[in-house]
Amino acid sequence: MLDYSKVPSPCYVVDEERLRSNLKLIRSVKEQAGVEIILAFKAFALWKVFPIVREYIPYSTASSLSEARLAFEEMGNYAHTYAPVYTDEEFPEIAACSSHITFNSLGQYEHHKPYVQSLDRHISCGLRVNPEFSDVETDLYNPCAPGSRLGVVADLLGDKLPQGIEGLHFHTLCESDSSDLQKTLAVVEAKFGKYFNQIKWINFGGGHLMTRKGYNVELLVSLLKDFKARYPWLNVILEPGSAFAWQTGELVASVVDIVENHGIKTAILNVSFACHMPDCLEMPYKPAILGATDEVEGKPTYRMGGNSCLSGDYIGSWSFDKELKIGDRIVVMDMIHYTTVKTTMFNGISHPSIALWTKDSELNMLRKYGYEDYKNRMS
Repeated sequence: MLDYSKVPSPCYVVDEERLRSNLKLIRSVKEQAGVEIILAFKAFALWKVFPIVREYIPYSTASSLSEARLAFEEMGNYAHTYAPVYTDEEFPEIAACSSHITFNSLGQYEHHKPYVQSLDRHISCGLRVNPEFSDVETDLYNPCAPGSRLGVVADLLGDKLPQGIEGLHFHTLCESDSSDLQKTLAVVEAKFGKYFNQIKWINFGGGHLMTRKGYNVELLVSLLKDFKARYPWLNVILEPGSAFAWQTGELVASVVDIVENHGIKTAILNVSFACHMPDCLEMPYKPAILGATDEVEGKPTYRMGGNSCLSGDYIGSWSFDKELKIGDRIVVMDMIHYTTVKTTMFNGISHPSIALWTKDSELNMLRKYGYEDYKNRMS
């Protein structure tokens, strides 16, 4: 059991037992369905825990040169790489770290195809397609919103894929259930199924939140098996990110000050929603806090305020059983996915430390941050 009293503040802390539990479920889906499941760094890239991840899932996907290098150097594999655009300066190094490269447009593929074909090592090229269908409600995270820049729509493809394209990639989900994939698959097959006999693999993208409580894992396995039965020559790939780190750890913070304005009390923390929990403001969503509930009349109630100068760096309100005081610990739940990968040093605010609570109930400090990190980032 993770002992928060032993965790310094502020600090992201990953619970090894919970991480392994997620990994076991993901591996089970992979084995039952006969598909490939790879880790998307865009949601979780704590490379010091990759030795644990590799015990269950050995491959990863990248969205940039840095992620491709991380896959090659720290995950120990060639990356399945997709980015909205590849520059001429970075593409050779991306290719050197990749086994698969998916292109966002026909123009990008044609531009980089000569280089790929000049290499001694084979790289499997794919094309991202846009089925123009998604159940994602937040437009900021909807890759199929009208006018989206992501992927090639069916109207732009003829009867035959470009020479050299071996795979198709679609991504329509965001922390979604398998029923959402079911609806997407029907559209993808209707619009792009005629190309399936021209390719070797198909990537279903990310957003499959199979480790969330209540997710219909049985339906996911059934959908994957049925798809494989219809197209047995296709290697099916899924690349979830959040599912790997879902509810595997917390952000431990402290109350530094309490201010009041017209009856609204705000507990100002030594962390920032804008800098350290940006999805809370972007999605937006209200995270759970250990020992707190949604606002209850008659109970001590507070907004949580961040320590940056952004006026909107706050979320509220939470009720507690007793009044908060300076120095109290605030444990923000489920703060491992899409946090450490999206932190900023706005205002020069340092990142929280990062720690692993091991299966042997020991705290292993993975990283601490300070002035030099900020200075180097600004150089």
